[in-house]
Amino acid sequence: MTLHDPNASAALLDGIRAFINPAHVRTDADSGLHYGRDWTRMYTPNPLAVVLPETLDQVQQLVRYANEHRLALAPSGGRTGLSGGAVACQGEIVVSMERMNRILDFDPTDRSVTCEAGVVTEVLQNFACDRGLYYPVDFASRGSSQIGGNVATNAGGIKVIRYGLTRDWVTGLKVVTGRGDVLELNRGLIKNASGYDLRHLFIGSEGTLGIIVEATLSLTRPLREPVIMVLGVPDLDSLMSLYHIFRNKLELSAFEFFSELALRHVLAKGLQRPFEAGTPYYALIEFENPDGIHTDTALTLFEHCADQGWLEDGVISQSQAQAQELWRLREDISESIAPYQPYKNDIALRISKVPAFMSEAEALLQREYPDFEVLWYGHIGDGNLHINILKPADLDTAAFAEKCGTVSEHLFTVLQRHGGSISAEHGVGLLKKPYLHYTRDEVEISYLRAIKQAFDPNGIMNPGKIFD
Repeated sequence: MTLHDPNASAALLDGIRAFINPAHVRTDADSGLHYGRDWTRMYTPNPLAVVLPETLDQVQQLVRYANEHRLALAPSGGRTGLSGGAVACQGEIVVSMERMNRILDFDPTDRSVTCEAGVVTEVLQNFACDRGLYYPVDFASRGSSQIGGNVATNAGGIKVIRYGLTRDWVTGLKVVTGRGDVLELNRGLIKNASGYDLRHLFIGSEGTLGIIVEATLSLTRPLREPVIMVLGVPDLDSLMSLYHIFRNKLELSAFEFFSELALRHVLAKGLQRPFEAGTPYYALIEFENPDGIHTDTALTLFEHCADQGWLEDGVISQSQAQAQELWRLREDISESIAPYQPYKNDIALRISKVPAFMSEAEALLQREYPDFEVLWYGHIGDGNLHINILKPADLDTAAFAEKCGTVSEHLFTVLQRHGGSISAEHGVGLLKKPYLHYTRDEVEISYLRAIKQAFDPNGIMNPGKIFD
């Protein structure tokens, strides 16, 4: 589908300019670089063009035109993905949804909102907040990620332990399939037992089945006076002991963890340690505490865990401002290590399997990466671990990626033995595609291919992502 004849390319793009504003069909190098990649830096963007539609009709016309001329399309949201799912490196046309950024409808009775795919996640969160409600799917990239991309990757984040994934909040979708058909899926219904729910095929599909143009999302009440605790933990077993005892006594909205090595990168950006002495690991716990009704319980749990040797120090937020600063210790990790071009592993396990896997994986990583810095952090409350290997400054990017890929084979063999997934919330994209077989067997992948063929028979939608 890559075009090599510049004259043919120009003519085809002129055909697109007939139904999309010519100013919104871009071929300059800066646009190609900006829109042709996500936060992955392992691939060189090489799109044919970048197209920014403004209406559903324009998206539908574009998909039908792409089918007619066999043009590959790469849907693009906020490009905050970490698996190369939004990368256009094979002459695709990037379809950016950023101009389709309107909130279309709000229903206070249903506590639901309908918005276009290009609405930024934080904009939706603020919209809900202004109406006394809450959109709880939350993560560090909220200020630039877009709803369409959140849905296409089934984004998770920091509050999954209480609120679940994006999938749990999507009550309706409007999509343009790879065939160019418009489907309105589920229409915001809570109950709908009328056959296959195609909505759930598009959630997490990474743009391979079609383009999400609108989403109807449920809202809920906001957290009441949330409090943050950061606890210093000596080892992994203690971390899990904290999780069990706090979860049993308090309704948690977050249980995050990060290592001392990860914390040091955040501190280098100007943040302060939560307490004086460092510890190998840290747990960040969030729970509602209206009028301080759970303070005594939390302090009693802290004292009990300290007596057991499960924690060495801790702090509890005394204000909203302090809570936000404590959250930054966890949320700023990804940004603080970005200059090191980290190779990211985003894995999921049953929570009960986490300690055994982490012990085995740590031994493997120490053996295989003796000269690399390896950082652990993640959402331990839902079994999602992030393993980041930092690239040494003097090592070529390609050589670094090759070394990490080789070790990933060993890591995912361990993961498979523990019944885990190679991708918890970042998707498969290009980066994890070679390892899909560690999570999905060949029979299951054959069904995925059949679904792809049904919705996108000409293979124009984000080709090469998830599987070939």
